[in-house]
Amino acid sequence: MELTTILVAIAVFLIVFAWFRRPNPRLPPCPKSPLPVVGHLFYMSRDARPQFKGFRKRCGDMYSLYLGDALVVVLNGYELIKEALVKRADVFSDRPPFFIDMATGIPGKGVVFSNGHTWKEQRSVSLSILRAFGMGKNLLAERIQEEAGFLMNHLASHKGEPIDTRIMTNISTSNVICSILIGHRFEYHDKDFQDLMYRMGCLVSDQQMVSLVNFIPWLRHIPGDFFQAKRITANVQALMQMLNKFIVEKRRHIEDSNEVCNLIDAYTIEKNKKIQSGMPTSLDDESLMKIMFELFIAGTETTSTTIYWCLLYMLHNPNVQEKVHQEIKEKIGTNRAPTIQDKTQLVYLNAVIKETQRLGSIVPLGVTHMCSEEVTLRGYTLPKGTYILPSLDSVLHEKATWGEDASSFRPERFIDGDGKLLVPEEFIPFGTGRRVCLGEAIAKMELFLFLAHMFQRFEFLPPAPGEVPPIKYEVGGVLAPKPYKIRIVDRK
Repeated sequence: MELTTILVAIAVFLIVFAWFRRPNPRLPPCPKSPLPVVGHLFYMSRDARPQFKGFRKRCGDMYSLYLGDALVVVLNGYELIKEALVKRADVFSDRPPFFIDMATGIPGKGVVFSNGHTWKEQRSVSLSILRAFGMGKNLLAERIQEEAGFLMNHLASHKGEPIDTRIMTNISTSNVICSILIGHRFEYHDKDFQDLMYRMGCLVSDQQMVSLVNFIPWLRHIPGDFFQAKRITANVQALMQMLNKFIVEKRRHIEDSNEVCNLIDAYTIEKNKKIQSGMPTSLDDESLMKIMFELFIAGTETTSTTIYWCLLYMLHNPNVQEKVHQEIKEKIGTNRAPTIQDKTQLVYLNAVIKETQRLGSIVPLGVTHMCSEEVTLRGYTLPKGTYILPSLDSVLHEKATWGEDASSFRPERFIDGDGKLLVPEEFIPFGTGRRVCLGEAIAKMELFLFLAHMFQRFEFLPPAPGEVPPIKYEVGGVLAPKPYKIRIVDRK
């Protein structure tokens, strides 16, 4: 009798589920019928890139996925993404809840995961501070220039032996962020810094595993740590504690804005101004710590991964590498280090960087948005709370924009007939709309200065003649090349 009751209950559940999850003509089509409770989650492979391309062929530029209880609508193609995120930004600029944000203990703070007035104020203040650092004395360029020098010496110390550069470029880009955040860089052998780097690496690599927990939160309570939720929480908390320690140690009593030399000082001054004037504000120490966390994670990993991709592409295109070196040699010589003022002169290097960002497409699905209200898009009605995934892959690899050789590395596509840099509006590696990456300006400056220094001084060769590492990637928080070794020969 009990078995019969259970079977009847299951049958009723499946009938009800099928009724409520039947195709809805008001929503974009689904590539497959969703399963009870989990939706399409169990259909998804670890590397969802090929699947998403297949779903687009089957369903068109807009399609729906159910990930747990969340309705996710994927947008493909530049015009559709622009229509939603740029032209209708008021509706499509919210963020849904993320597990990594909840793990910080202060969800909804900072810039990346906040919404509404909090997001507007935090982003406005953060951008004004970063812009100020990039003007006048150009604190950003000075810090990057200094760190590039340390990196060049470290690379030269290996004397042409095959090495994996990923760790050292991670350290260098992290040091730039630390210099901006706290006004201090760390030696490569510093124990606290090494622990910070290790935990950050774990966070980035674990993000794919924790995606299930983003949509089915109760999974984090399952015994063990199959979804890495507990490890992510521990690493996030350790990073937050370390950043809070920096805030406490570095905070000073300052009134004169001319004394500002790091983000902590600048943010504290802005916070005090608003409090003293009686203005309501969301600026507080928790938000400061959250912004530091966001800049540290995003600012380190994306830049170092792009450099890692660039060097791999150079191994596959030695003629491109030599052309970059010759341009540097002709425009600025080899007797002084490149500076940010040289950027407009090095057109081909800039084209190489942009082609690396385009082809590498290290954040292929951008960062998830959410509808703040019910909205109609291209004839479909999207309910309030719908998750929006903009497929940057569909823009950066689109043959209609980049040509039939869109899957090839060809920097010349970013240079016009007059030899000037050409940047189509479809070039959106940092995303588009109001939620475009906060650290875009830092990343652009880092990529130019680090790579200009590297290509001026070194030649990058395969670990052994004829043994060029394959172009393959690993899936995580970003798409990074599989580890490879490279010989770095000092041209001096």
